[in-house]
Order: sequence, then structure tokens, then C-alpha cells
Amino acid sequence: MSTRTVSPPPLGLDEAERERLFGHLAAAIRQARRRREGVLASVTVALSSQRDPSAIVCASRRPGEEWFVLEQPDHGGAALAALGAAATLQASGPGRFVELAERWRALAGRAVGDDPGAPGATGPVAVGGFSFADDGGRSPTWDGFAPASLVVPELAIARGERDGVRQVHLTLAALAMPDDLPEQLLARLLARTAELREAPLPLLDPSPAGRFAVSSVMPPEHYEQAVARAVAAIAAGELEKIVLAREVLVRAPQAHDPAAVFGLLREAFPACFSFCVGRGEATLVAASPELLIRREGLRASTLALAGSTRRSADPAVDDHLGEQLLQSHKDRAEQAIVMRRIEQTLRPHALWVTAAPEPQIVRVANIQHLATPIRAQLARPIDAIELVGLMHPTPAVGGEPFHRAGPLIPALEGLDRGWYAGPVGWSDRHGDGEFCVALRCALLRDRDARCYAGVGVVGESDPASELAETEIKLAALLPVLAG
Repeated sequence: MSTRTVSPPPLGLDEAERERLFGHLAAAIRQARRRREGVLASVTVALSSQRDPSAIVCASRRPGEEWFVLEQPDHGGAALAALGAAATLQASGPGRFVELAERWRALAGRAVGDDPGAPGATGPVAVGGFSFADDGGRSPTWDGFAPASLVVPELAIARGERDGVRQVHLTLAALAMPDDLPEQLLARLLARTAELREAPLPLLDPSPAGRFAVSSVMPPEHYEQAVARAVAAIAAGELEKIVLAREVLVRAPQAHDPAAVFGLLREAFPACFSFCVGRGEATLVAASPELLIRREGLRASTLALAGSTRRSADPAVDDHLGEQLLQSHKDRAEQAIVMRRIEQTLRPHALWVTAAPEPQIVRVANIQHLATPIRAQLARPIDAIELVGLMHPTPAVGGEPFHRAGPLIPALEGLDRGWYAGPVGWSDRHGDGEFCVALRCALLRDRDARCYAGVGVVGESDPASELAETEIKLAALLPVLAG
């Protein structure tokens, strides 16, 4: 008896789905003419559960087009991948989170379209991220990555699970303006879907012609001096903790391929949030272990992550290293600072906040961390983007108290963090969403890859040890980017 591979149905809309989309577009245009402003129109259709959202987007993106992929394979295979921009929301300054939350809420509130009631990021979404600092990313390195930047994609593919059943959905969206015609908007969206294709994610070239050049943007000695100055400030009682980062530049013999990098990170770090955010000619890629906030209705969850050590191929040694981390007074103190600040931030907005009684070990491919899951029941609906603004930055990436640590960070680091250590994720039309922290990340632009890693400095920190910890964290990306 012979077997044959059954191909999934073609990507795109059938006749009934096209008619439904046309109706939504026409209704949105009528509303736009009454309101004299743009109105979002969308349609959501089911795809085969065999489809790989990230592979489709990576294979179908146009040069210079905004694109976004975010996966956490170990979290029910959740994935969101998006192309294009039906609408773009940007802001800067201290009010950037509130401003974008209000603008997305207004745009989503008057949207015309289906409510599929499917799991995860299904339906019209806003995707993107925020710089670490209120006005961060001003250097040429971060061109295209505004301090607060969310895109409502023209095309989004979401994968999630409901009752153990995997589902994949495609959403098409357009911002209908008063002078638009539904036929033209429909033709544009259908033309975009006609370009969709699915191909395996590309592989990294195992033996590229030419040599890689890896260099620390600031000398390692500069980092050790920065840590020593921070320890002195802590000893003087100026602050409890501060996080300091390093930047390493990898220059490749040919342009870096973000899709190939993403594919390797997704495979190597299934417990992490692997993502790409493409803006113009640059792409931010990461495999981050840290959830900043997940909102599902009135439920909010996060993770206090602080304290790290290396992994070992020997299971007994690996367990011993993890046990040492659990018993480390320095790392437990650092973890407690992060957990305390998160609980204090959530408590005024929640009926209850609960945390695991003891931190646990979270292991990823090259490193293990102390982590404490935290959950809260919100007292009233607060949009995911607003929650991000309340939470960011936690002491895991900033310092405690932050009003003192914040000004010291750029002065000691000597770099523009841009989106490094900032929130990256999505929010749907109901205010639910998920944002991780952009850690273990690299900004790819042609042949250059700028990698970032930081550590928490407390009173017991040793400059040489903290430098070594940044090397462990950089090891998540450097082997991928430097051949």
C-alpha cells in the first residue's frame, strides 16, 4: 500500500470569504465618510493547522517591508507572523505607552470585521515594540525603530491551541479612508495574498566565503570599570541594583539572513520567545527568556527573572550549578528585588497578586536562571499596552529604584540601548496581548550584527564575574552570527 503526502489547501480566500471581506470594506468606508477619519476593516479565515506562520511570512516578505514574527514553541506552539502595515502608531516620551494604548483602543473600537473567537492573537492585532528609554533609539544604529512603534499589519497569521486542538488563522486588514473604493482595497489585499508562499526557513551557510570580525564596541575593561562604579554607588546607599549591558559587533563577510537566524533560534531555544521585527533594512532578532506581561481578560501573568549561571553537558554538573544558583545569596537577593517591585506595581490594580513561594530554575540551551512566576487578577480591565507601561522597566533590566538607576545606565554603559531590554509583542482588539523583553538580541543591518547582553549589579557583584556572565549570555547569539 503506497502512501503520499497530502498538501494543505492553498493560501488565500474562497469566494464566500472574499464577499465577506468586501462587505466589511464597504461598511468601513461608509463609516469613514461619516466620521471623516480612517476605519479599520478586516476578515479572518481558518487555514490548515499544518501551516507554519513564520515560514510563510519569511518566504513572502517584500524588500523593506515591515514584518514581525514571534514564537514560543513550548507555550502550546503559539506563533504570530505578520506582513505590511495597514496602520502605523508611533509615539515618544514618558506618555508613549498611554498614547499608543489609547490610539489602538480607538482604532480597534471602531473596526469593522469578524470576531473569530479563536485562541491567541487571532483577528486584527497591533504588533511591535518599545525602546528601553522613553526617547531611546535616536542613534543612527536604530534608524526605523521609534521609541514606541506598533503596526497594524496588512496580513497576520496566528497559531494557537484550544482544547488541545491546534488552529491557524489568517487575518487581512486595511485602513479604509473616506475617498477609498471597496473594490480597490479588496484587489490590493487579494494581490498580497496571491504572493504568499510557504517554504522551509533558510539555513545558515555552514562555510561562508570570507572572515567574520567580532569586536566589543567598548573595551571589556570599560565594562568592568562601569560595574565597579555601580558597586560603589550601591555601597554608598544610592541604589539597590542596576543592570548594565554590553554591545558586541559582528561583521560578516556577507549580509546576515534574519530568517535563517530566527529559524536556528526557534529550534535551539523552544522555551524562549524567538522573534524578528523588521523595519526598513534592519531586523531585530532575539531568543528572550523573559515574559514581561501576558493579559487574558482580567488575568495577568509575568515572570520575575534574575540571577544566572552556565549550563553543563554533564547532567550531574548541570544540576550542581543549578543548586548553587538556588543557594546563592547574591542571586537570591537580586531575584527578590525584581519580584518585590513587580508585586508592588501590580497590587494597586489587582484584586490579588500571587507568586510562587520559592524561585525555580529555568534552563535554556546555554544558561539557567532563577525565575518566579507571578499571577494577578485585575480589578478592572487594563489594556495589555497599558500594563506594559506600568511594568516597564522591571529591575531585571533597569534598576532599583529606577529613578536613580535610570540616569546612571547610559552614563555607565556608553551606548544607546534602542529596543534592547524594551518590550516587544502584540495586543488584540480586546486589549489582550503578550509582550516579552528584548533580551539575547541582535540588530541586523546588512553585514553588521549588534549583539546586546546585560547583567544585574548588586552590592556583592564582582566586575570580572559580571563580565564573564555577559559572555555566557552573548553565547546564545554569537555562534549563530559569527559562523
